[in-house]
Amino acid sequence: MTIATAPAIQVKGLEKSYKDLKVLRGVDFDVARGSIFALLGSNGAGKTTAVRILSTLLKADGGAARINGFDVASQPQNVRESISLTGQFAAVDEMLSGRENLVLVAQLRHLKNPGKIADDLLARFSLTEAGGRKASTYSGGMRRRLDIAMSLIGNPPVIFLDEPTTGLDPQARIEVWQTVKELANNGTTVLLTTQYLDEAEQLADRIAILHRGRIIVNGTLAELKQLLPAAKVEYVEKQPTLEEVFLAITGDTDADDAAAVPAQTTKER
Repeated sequence: MTIATAPAIQVKGLEKSYKDLKVLRGVDFDVARGSIFALLGSNGAGKTTAVRILSTLLKADGGAARINGFDVASQPQNVRESISLTGQFAAVDEMLSGRENLVLVAQLRHLKNPGKIADDLLARFSLTEAGGRKASTYSGGMRRRLDIAMSLIGNPPVIFLDEPTTGLDPQARIEVWQTVKELANNGTTVLLTTQYLDEAEQLADRIAILHRGRIIVNGTLAELKQLLPAAKVEYVEKQPTLEEVFLAITGDTDADDAAAVPAQTTKER
């Protein structure tokens, strides 16, 4: 299997512990090229740990992973050249303008024509008019879009988005969702971690539920919905939501886990 046809991300038996706490207990999944893959789970499920291992920021205790054909453990430099990582909080310099942030990153990557790169990305992310303003004046959604634009400098084939809409208002979240969809449409492979069920439902081609360090289900939204019994038909058939699938599979109904799930009106079945 060539790099061009192999999955962009391959994870097999990934394990990680912190002293006596087992965070990852043999995690397996593949991510197809040019797709959006959502790693869904509550706080503490191991999502960020998995991303840190895949982005070479943390060493696994066991298992293996390949990014764009390169082994994470033995070829970390090749992996870093193939990826970009956007964390939970935007890493922009608020003292600089949006354009200056982009130019700076292009210069740090030793790319030619950093000004043109910056202008192209400002246009792509609908930030041209705001490009000359300090990033400190940007809204949450604009700041996050700038952060993602900075991550794309150098055209990495794989991008990790670790809970990219944490703390954003509904309108800003929608702006980020549109940006993520455009990334995949342009051929970028996106691994998205989230605890928001509607976010995974809106964006992902495939969804894996990470629960207590294990992938307990992995499939398309339609496949996950089929795990529940067929809805009762009275007047209108009501399909199960991703929230119902998540809670039924994990079996978590205690207050701690419920707090990580956005409140929704319960549907009669």
